Amino acid sequence: MIKQKAIEIIVKDGLDGFTINKLAKACNVSVGTPYVYYKDKDDLIVKLVIEAGNKMEIEINEGFDPNSTLEEGLRVQWKNRYQCAIKNPLVMPFFEQITHSHYSHQFAEMFNEKPGMFMSEFKNNLLNFVHNTVQRGELEEVPFEIFWSVAFSPLYTLLRFHQQGKNINGLPFVLTDEMVWITFEKVCKALKK
Repeated sequence: MIKQKAIEIIVKDGLDGFTINKLAKACNVSVGTPYVYYKDKDDLIVKLVIEAGNKMEIEINEGFDPNSTLEEGLRVQWKNRYQCAIKNPLVMPFFEQITHSHYSHQFAEMFNEKPGMFMSEFKNNLLNFVHNTVQRGELEEVPFEIFWSVAFSPLYTLLRFHQQGKNINGLPFVLTDEMVWITFEKVCKALKK
């Protein structure tokens, strides 16, 4: 309950608005209770990110084969990311809060420099997938950031609109499976060599 409430508060009020006092009040526990499990606010946030990241890694890697074709592999990634975001609607906004905070450097270090500690299987699978598709001539070699932007940003933009309940013009928006897969087809066309 403490972890879920912490994520809810961080998403709603941002990291600056998150305090152990606010968390304790939301959980109807004494202010000292979170300290039984966590050293301090930073310890709690770091553990939340690691746990949420590792859970997300498992969900995103489900059935993903780095040796699959560009379209097959991306389809699995899109399906998994879409389902993960719909099933866990606070995960994306939570990670956005972390990404735009001083914690981002700490997790970037863990992601890049501490193999096996934080989402390393996810990273290795995706890098191998991109390498394999380039080797087979399905994908032109581009910096990974370009690949990521073309491959996943459209999905994450649609999911953000869905979670906010409105599109870029402020009009009501609900994401449908049909929208996801139409967008997916456009992304595949853009990526194919």
